[in-house]
Amino acid sequence: MDKANSSVVSEFVLLGLCSSQKLQFFYFFFFSVLYMVIVLGNLLIILTVTFDTSLHSPMYFLLGNLSFIDICQASFATPKMIADFLSEHKTISFSGCIAQIFFIHLFTGGEMVLLVSMAYDRYVAIYKPLYYVIIMSQRTCTVLVTISWAVGLVHTLSQLSFTVNLPFCGPNVMDSFFCDLPRVTKLACLDSNIIEILIVVNSGVLSLSTFSLLVSSYIIILVTILLKSSAAMAKTFSTLASHIAVVILFFGPCIFIYVWPFTIYPVDKLLDIFYTVFTPILNPIIYTLRNRDMKAAIRKIVNYYLRPRIISEMSLVVNFPSLRQNSFKFLRSIPCLIF
Repeated sequence: MDKANSSVVSEFVLLGLCSSQKLQFFYFFFFSVLYMVIVLGNLLIILTVTFDTSLHSPMYFLLGNLSFIDICQASFATPKMIADFLSEHKTISFSGCIAQIFFIHLFTGGEMVLLVSMAYDRYVAIYKPLYYVIIMSQRTCTVLVTISWAVGLVHTLSQLSFTVNLPFCGPNVMDSFFCDLPRVTKLACLDSNIIEILIVVNSGVLSLSTFSLLVSSYIIILVTILLKSSAAMAKTFSTLASHIAVVILFFGPCIFIYVWPFTIYPVDKLLDIFYTVFTPILNPIIYTLRNRDMKAAIRKIVNYYLRPRIISEMSLVVNFPSLRQNSFKFLRSIPCLIF
């Protein structure tokens, strides 16, 4: 079986998002800008949470880890997708394909559990406000983050355990921009029904269970706040509604793709874009730009680090004419100094 893998199929051909040359140039610039925004936006959140002492709390600690996973999730396939827009023959090696499958399930599995941890943090803050500091200690937050990475690792290793040794004898063409597990198993030279059932049991159950936990926790939080204070209901509902929207955009495509992997639909490529590109850019917007403390901390860091440099550069530009005049005077005086 391993011999078949290495001797028959050494690479896979990716059809990408489209075949139009004009659209590919447009997609190249569009996704390049989008990827830069994802990396810089999430990196700004990580730096802000790290260096601003006022944000050293469990909620922002988990948010910083979410931003790190978002950068990783957007980087496992997006740079290659962007480079492939300028290439006519889009291929990926067998080992590169396995690596993409490994990382996508590692990061998505970890993010699912981390989102549940963030919902648990808000649950404790509302239900046990007096014991919040004790329950959500630094040790608890570290354990929650470790569990999220551990679940992601176990999840992806279990997927690879029945994927890496599949026999591939052709064809090797995938209608996608990265190696997705359902499409790869369809190319195997054997009956993939058992593997598809394993995909449902693994990815489908993980997606549905974490999604159910998140929705249930948000409903409980909304009901609790409604019973305690109807005045705070509008603000809380606005915040949680945006969170639920991100959760649906992230879990919806995962559930649709991995709960029904038996049939490949044309819309699957659009759904892949949602949870690999759009979700990492929505998380900073929803969880950060709508947060007053985070916006104040970002403004403080920008004013502290960037404003002095901008002012110094502007003063250099303003004083440049006088600097140039003094330089000319010095150059004119050089012959007198020599002779």
